[in-house]
Amino acid sequence: MNVFGVDIGGSGIKGAPVDLERGDLAEERFKVLTPHPATPDAVADGVKQVVDHFGWSGPIGATFPGVVTGGTTRTAANVDKAWIGLDAAALLSERTGAKVTLLNDADAAGIAEMAFGAGRGRGGTVITLTLGTGIGSALFVDGRLVPNTELGHLEMNGHEAEKRASTHVKDTEQLSWEHWAHRVQKYLAHLEMLFSPELFLIGGGVSRKADRFLPLIKGVRAEILPAALQNNAGIVGAAMAATKV
Repeated sequence: MNVFGVDIGGSGIKGAPVDLERGDLAEERFKVLTPHPATPDAVADGVKQVVDHFGWSGPIGATFPGVVTGGTTRTAANVDKAWIGLDAAALLSERTGAKVTLLNDADAAGIAEMAFGAGRGRGGTVITLTLGTGIGSALFVDGRLVPNTELGHLEMNGHEAEKRASTHVKDTEQLSWEHWAHRVQKYLAHLEMLFSPELFLIGGGVSRKADRFLPLIKGVRAEILPAALQNNAGIVGAAMAATKV
């Protein structure tokens, strides 16, 4: 069965039909740039453009880079503040003409990784992190999601973690892999102190280059693996969520 998934990020809006038996994209994904400012209307237009590219009709799962409860967006760290308190699922449903199920972007990526990726069959405490414009997180305990953790906003040494260790910061500050890996290492050590996970899964686009930085991370007791679904995890997880309503 194919279901459509859309991943709304701080830099891009991407989507594709997803084959839920394989846990992979059924067609090559289509992406448009996230508008700036990323207002609800402008982003909704981008989502419609992605959906229309495939001529899709039917249920849609979509992610959002912030806290989502009952289809309402509660925070907006990397998009326009007009999202806060908005019934975003209703807006996207109206714009696309289809029923849209909305959830946190990192939660969607984590759901996909736990079902089809590097976290498949893993018990205990697992933390999935998406490193990109910010840092998204998904926390699982024996396979069950604790939603909307938003651990990228934890304070470390007087700074918000995602303002020090996101991929965006690496690129903006032109950090070497070694320097950036040291920052990621400090962040993982902080999370380990708080949650004692058995496994960290590192996702986002940078997971394609995991061999450049994961071997540089030392002193973390938990196992650290790159996300198997890489930057498609959010799309797959969004589609999965659309079938559970």
